[in-house]
Amino acid sequence: MKVLLADTDPDRARLVEARLVAAGATASVRPRAGEALRDAVARERPDLIIVDMARPDRDALDDIRHIARDDPRPVVMFVDHDDPAFMEAAIEAGVSSYNVVGASLPDVKPIVAAAVAMFRRYRRIEDELRRAEAALEERRLVERAKALLMRRQRLSEPAAYRWLRRRAMDRGLRIVDIAAELVAREETGEEDRGDAG
Repeated sequence: MKVLLADTDPDRARLVEARLVAAGATASVRPRAGEALRDAVARERPDLIIVDMARPDRDALDDIRHIARDDPRPVVMFVDHDDPAFMEAAIEAGVSSYNVVGASLPDVKPIVAAAVAMFRRYRRIEDELRRAEAALEERRLVERAKALLMRRQRLSEPAAYRWLRRRAMDRGLRIVDIAAELVAREETGEEDRGDAG
């Protein structure tokens, strides 16, 4: 596992790096001096990001938000002080694991493992939601196309569905593709030249 470690305190960064190696990380890299977190992620392509900060940093949250949107990966954040508002903002930005640590750094292995597991679970849920939304939109398109056929060609609902299915089979397309074409033609005012039945 390649880990990008963003920490302004070099002593703390060395300690985290040592613990990462002990936890099985294959590589630990850091952003270049003055480099934005999202640029370092784009350059290094890490499997995991660890952000360690002594104080809340809104710029880092903006970078995490961009990463979560454009190139998602697990993000672990260590902070020195409890700040509930910042914690909420960090999690909303895309932090997988938010950890308040005092003077001593905890064992990073279970924290990293939990962050990766939470990230994967969240991604699965997002994927399932996208698939469900796409299926619902496809169903709406088919229902709308059937309604058009029923109104225009005075077909029953089963006959309208058969019309869509036959057209899809004839053209080697999915029913939803034919439905989308029909609805698009309706919106642009074109007439469909297919026969009913």
